[in-house]
Amino acid sequence: MSCSLVGDQHCALSCGGQAARNASAISTGDSLYVKLQGVEQVPSVVVWEATQACDMKCVQCRVNSRPHRHPLELSTAEAFHLIDQVAKMKVPLLALTGGDPLKRADLLPIVQYAARNGVPSALTASTTPLLVRQTVFDLKQSGLGTMAIGLDGSTPQLHDSFRGAQGSYKRTQDAISWCQEANLPVQINTTLTRRNLDDLDDLIELLIQKKIASWNVFFLVPTARVQVGELLTADQHEAVFAKLYETSKRVNFEIKTTEGQHYARFVAQQKAKGTKAPAKELYDGRSLVFVSHTGEVYPSGFLPLPAGNILWEPLAEIYQYSPVFRSLRDSSQLKGKCGRCEFRDVCGGSRARAYAMTNDPLAEEPRCAYTPA
Repeated sequence: MSCSLVGDQHCALSCGGQAARNASAISTGDSLYVKLQGVEQVPSVVVWEATQACDMKCVQCRVNSRPHRHPLELSTAEAFHLIDQVAKMKVPLLALTGGDPLKRADLLPIVQYAARNGVPSALTASTTPLLVRQTVFDLKQSGLGTMAIGLDGSTPQLHDSFRGAQGSYKRTQDAISWCQEANLPVQINTTLTRRNLDDLDDLIELLIQKKIASWNVFFLVPTARVQVGELLTADQHEAVFAKLYETSKRVNFEIKTTEGQHYARFVAQQKAKGTKAPAKELYDGRSLVFVSHTGEVYPSGFLPLPAGNILWEPLAEIYQYSPVFRSLRDSSQLKGKCGRCEFRDVCGGSRARAYAMTNDPLAEEPRCAYTPA
């Protein structure tokens, strides 16, 4: 399962009330972008890859999943140590991802420890037989704030082909129902590729029928499992942005993107047309930290540039002072048309996609149709 909850620059799960106290928010239709105060000191979200173990073999997954947990995964005590650091930094959200976090026997104590320490949490779970109704209720009682569930097609055939498991579509529908029964907010994660692009309208109509809190649209980054040929073209990205923006005007859930940073540019353009306000002032912050199953810290789960390890360095110091993070926060270092673009502080492009396709994290966004003024 593709389990990253966030992209390089935009929070993929709503940070809720805590974020409202720590940030000023700008609403674009029903999409919410968070402008944090002091972005270099505090990220908007810490994503922790609790495990790489998973019983699914999703075609778009960035993880080389395996049935069993890695022997060097963070222990329960080390997970508590991570939560202590997140709490000390006052990060608005800890997102647990994988693999499948349900493969950890200590998942409930970890969620409970986060809640006791005032750290809002979210979880992306694989829809395997491990996810049952009682587990959903146990997670809610333990203090989990949001459940993220993958849905990649409006039909069982299309969704199951993504997940590599027959029956995944039905288990996904069941999981959504259980979350709603437990009063646990649901985020739907959808990975867009050429194979499900024509299903987008039908999927949107299906989501409208569900009482979900948010929809996070993932734009592919090439990995060992995902070939460049599966990626949308630059023009297709632009068409999807227009569809997402139009949809945001008529639905009751938030719409967000992962590795679609240039959607922020598209939204800024639309807002500027109506308000005459400088678009670059609408957004700020490349404020994400990804912690791997072994404690390595990266700018994103899709950008494999290590910046340190929480087992021997404080997370706050890695985020604030690592050359990797500092260079990615400096938009003046961007190359190609991203470096010339008047929206570079609004968007910045997907650094993960640039790295995957050019081996240079500062190269121009390979799937952007916009030509700088």
